[in-house]
Amino acid sequence: MENDSVVSVEPDSVRASSVQPAVANGDSAGEVSELPMPSAEQLGISIVSGPQGGMPAVTVGDTFEFPVTVSWGVQGSALLVVPTGSANAKGLTQVGMSQESARSVKDGAEVASITFTYKIVAEDTGSLNIPAIRFEIPTQVGRPLDLRSESVPVRVNEPFNPLPVAVGVVVALCVLLAGLWRAKRRAAAHKAAVAKNAAESALRERMMVLKQRVNAADSREWLLELESVCKEYVAGRFPELVEGVDNAASAVNLDNLVKEGKLEGWNALVEEFAHARYGGGKRDGFENRETWKAAMKLMGIEEDSL
Repeated sequence: MENDSVVSVEPDSVRASSVQPAVANGDSAGEVSELPMPSAEQLGISIVSGPQGGMPAVTVGDTFEFPVTVSWGVQGSALLVVPTGSANAKGLTQVGMSQESARSVKDGAEVASITFTYKIVAEDTGSLNIPAIRFEIPTQVGRPLDLRSESVPVRVNEPFNPLPVAVGVVVALCVLLAGLWRAKRRAAAHKAAVAKNAAESALRERMMVLKQRVNAADSREWLLELESVCKEYVAGRFPELVEGVDNAASAVNLDNLVKEGKLEGWNALVEEFAHARYGGGKRDGFENRETWKAAMKLMGIEEDSL
């Protein structure tokens, strides 16, 4: 740290006049006329505000550092630089300040400097301004030399809130999963509808063949074929009964389903199937046709659709 001293005003003519104020002709003793105060530029003093590269954007609530550097050419003595202002402004509050002295060589000349680092809290958002900060340097003329830094703009942003982003991601995922679930459900429903239509078409075709054979076919074989068609219909109606079974129709027991009340109105038709299995007998074609009509009605197949 340099030894602080009162600035010696340059050049020598100014210094002499400053130390010994002139007495004007005709002035009485004790009446002294003041000489004009030299500027900082005349004394080779410069002041730089803010960090190199400009002020970065900060977030409200952050504490950031703002340096102000006073530099001068070394001429055998140091300057006493006294900060007399603060960095307080609208939305900005100074909470501390430190200083550091340094010497360097620039263009072959030795340069001394003092850097004042202000700690500032950003308390509001928007485009704010760090105010011009005032400094005083005592001189031999009895009046201090005033210095002011430049006002520097600073952008203060709202703090980043990850909650809306997280909520958006969750909502997007939910929408995506819901869409996939609906698409999968529609695909499954479509597949089931296609399978159902195919099964119904197959039943209709077999019933058409049975209708054409009501007069020509052996009654016993005809009834057993009709029973097989009815079992396929019941297997589609009660899929839980044939789950995991390769031949669904073989797993259906119409007699038990009738006894359990699951096939209402099927009693007479199931009795005819049982009679055919255990003996049977000759039947007229119109009897087969009536049986065929009863089966069509129980399975919900419209004759006109055939």
